[in-house]
Amino acid sequence: MIKYLLRRTVSWLLLIFVATNVTYFLAWGFLDPRSNYVGRRPPLSYDQISAMLEPHNLSDAVPLAERWWTWLTGIFLRWDWGVSAVGDSVNDQIAYRMWVSAELMLGATIIMTVLGIGLGVYTASRQYKLADRIGQATSIITMNIPIIVAALAIVIIAIDINQAVGTRIFYVTGSANPEITGFFPALIDVLQHLILPTLALVLTGYAATHFLQRSLLLDNINADYVRTARAKGLTKQQAIRKHALRTSLIPVATQVAFSIPAIFTGAILTESIFGWNGMGRYFITTIATNDVHGVVAVAAFGAVLTAIGALLADIAVVILDPRVRVS
Repeated sequence: MIKYLLRRTVSWLLLIFVATNVTYFLAWGFLDPRSNYVGRRPPLSYDQISAMLEPHNLSDAVPLAERWWTWLTGIFLRWDWGVSAVGDSVNDQIAYRMWVSAELMLGATIIMTVLGIGLGVYTASRQYKLADRIGQATSIITMNIPIIVAALAIVIIAIDINQAVGTRIFYVTGSANPEITGFFPALIDVLQHLILPTLALVLTGYAATHFLQRSLLLDNINADYVRTARAKGLTKQQAIRKHALRTSLIPVATQVAFSIPAIFTGAILTESIFGWNGMGRYFITTIATNDVHGVVAVAAFGAVLTAIGALLADIAVVILDPRVRVS
């Protein structure tokens, strides 16, 4: 297993290297840092803009091959992913924003997964009964609610609750209040900021896991090995819990493992609505401001997380199904 993971890790590292470099050249083909200075008053000349961009390795007056080599050697020698056109360090931005996104998405992903699996198991074991029909109808409705609509509805309800109790229980925007000091006050402040976006993400996201788990479990409930287990004296719930559930969890675990990039790269709309400065908003900002280095760094970061998710998916399959062995 260890040799297999090492081989997979090496292959993923090669893929990440190639994909990141291809992204660098594509970014220069579509983004133009010079356009950030167009329209200024008084207007800047071509040479003036070049002089401002050159220290950041963003001047198109320098040959592309030279820009690429400077960028690549900076990463390998100093782990420096460059700066934006206005001089902001890409390293600093990602180091801060990825944890903001993780704080927002990690809890929501765990709740969505547990809730979706729980509902999937509950409704599958009661197929076509009232609980199953109510669960499916509710999930269909929530799955088709746009995140913007759900977030705005939650914000309106939260504001009404704050006004009704006469104090601020829920914060509508921002991830934390920097003026709060002390562990417990800071923890309460974070939870007050975190509850609303988490509710919005869970409300619109759990249904996919629910339907996947339900359909997979229904397929396994009717499998021969489950019928054999029941014929040997196990009840339906015991057969589901000991045999069918474990097999049906494999695709769900794989899906969750591959959702790791989404956890750390954030939810663009949710972050924008609730004012969280995470990776999602940063990615949009880098595109809007023609930040070549930022765009490439976010793409590379997502590729690394995809590789981690793939490796975790392989491990999860072996853990959940002992019959699977890696040669």
